[in-house]
Amino acid sequence: MAHKGFFNAFQDVWMLAGVRTPMVDYCGALGHISPTDLGIKVARETLARHGVNPADIGSVITGNMAPGDFDQFVLPRHIGLYAGVPQDVPAIMAQRICGTGFELFRQAGEQIEAGVCDAALVVGTESMTRNPIAAFDHRSGFKLGAPVGFKDFMWEALKDPAAGVNMIQTAENLARQYGISRQEVDQFASDSFAKAVAAQEAGFFDEEIVPVVSEIFELDGYRPRGIKLQGKATSVEHDTHPRLSPVEVLAKLKPVYEGGVQTGGNSSALVDAAAACIVTSGDYAKAQGKKPAARVVAAAAVGVPPEIMGIGPAPAIRLLLERTGLRLDDIGCFEINEAQGAQTLAVGRELGLDLARLNVNGGAIALGHPLAATGVRLTLTLARELRRRSLRWGISSACVGGGQGIALLIENPDAA
Repeated sequence: MAHKGFFNAFQDVWMLAGVRTPMVDYCGALGHISPTDLGIKVARETLARHGVNPADIGSVITGNMAPGDFDQFVLPRHIGLYAGVPQDVPAIMAQRICGTGFELFRQAGEQIEAGVCDAALVVGTESMTRNPIAAFDHRSGFKLGAPVGFKDFMWEALKDPAAGVNMIQTAENLARQYGISRQEVDQFASDSFAKAVAAQEAGFFDEEIVPVVSEIFELDGYRPRGIKLQGKATSVEHDTHPRLSPVEVLAKLKPVYEGGVQTGGNSSALVDAAAACIVTSGDYAKAQGKKPAARVVAAAAVGVPPEIMGIGPAPAIRLLLERTGLRLDDIGCFEINEAQGAQTLAVGRELGLDLARLNVNGGAIALGHPLAATGVRLTLTLARELRRRSLRWGISSACVGGGQGIALLIENPDAA
């Protein structure tokens, strides 16, 4: 029986190019920057760097999970406007938690194939630092002696009240189900760090990163916005979390839950970042003389039990393969978000995946997981790696809190 879920196949949808900011540790140099402004930065840069006229953009599709300020309602609109996209072009914000970045590509593909536009700007942006301390109970005031309901938005959002577990506990459930040991998780994390450090030292990420500096974004007739770096930093040019992390060091860290396998060292890092890509029709790319970075071939999204939400990429990837007629061995590289080490290993075991083809430049444990930006970053990195290795097919994927999985199939046009 075919896996349940939904599947989109795209005949003529292309990713022209993209950029991202460095991924900077929680409470670091990007910590005081609105996710709107991080999004404007990458939107402006990807249009300028790759010679795309903002007037050609017919749709702005953005993602952002946690409100980084009181401007979140207008985040999609402001990203488009301050990037120079015409005022008559609408903007929307999509939300699929950790799978949001992939959802942006999926929606762009649907719009382009439906003839809504020839070129879409997709932007995922996230400030983990600026997750608010929030209360939802006090609109009618504070009663004498009653509990005050202010809580850490990010910490509370990690909990799934239906299953009564948080995201770390879902990974622990998978570790027990698939017999994954603490040593295996620490080794996987250590390898992720080592691969990220090697890629960083080799300059692999430099092509996709736009340095972030303090600057002002002007828009004729409207108030300026801008970026101001935190502390003494004048420019942020590299990811800050990668560092060599030997297994012996990781093994000394205390597990989050007694007897568990997940620690702060083998879980995804908290970082602030944004990423953007331009997605177009084939006709637009040809007319503009642009060489696409990848063809967006298909997307799949599925539901899984909330208490093992981390397994989501496995059925999503299976659905992609079933509906496209490809085999696991046909896929040259995989980028699967490392929400938790045990979670990613469980996906690998469920699929029978060769880990040598997985996250070859490190994953979220080493680089970080800025929720709505992650899917855009993974797909951009994957497209570049396929071209570097002259491989044809690649899949980027993530699990989704609440019990979902999403996956995207892309093709290297040089290897087709």
